[in-house]
Formats: sequence, C-alpha cells, structure tokens
Amino acid sequence: MCRLKEWALKILLRKEVEVMAIVYATLIIKGRKTLDQVPALIRPQVVEILADLEVEV
Repeated sequence: MCRLKEWALKILLRKEVEVMAIVYATLIIKGRKTLDQVPALIRPQVVEILADLEVEV
C-alpha cells in the first residue's frame, strides 16, 4: 500500500510542477516575474516552455 501512495504522490506532484511552470512562464511573458524569481525546482521546465514559445529571457 505504501508504494501505491508514493506512486500517486509522484503523479500528483508532477502535474502540480507542470502547472506551476506554465503559470510562471505566463507571468514572465507578461513582465510580472523574472526568471530569477522562479523556484529552482521548476526553473528548467519554465526555461523549456519559454524556449518552445520562442520567448527571449
């Protein structure tokens, strides 16, 4: 049962990280945040999203 809980948490947290990366990328595009203000945990995902959108940071 413990492995099932760990697996479920990994899936939920991964989705949360993906959503937060999108939120931060949007805030950077709008000029409300900078890349330096993004938490280190999700910074690589945010950089990838911005690169996909061809946004210079």
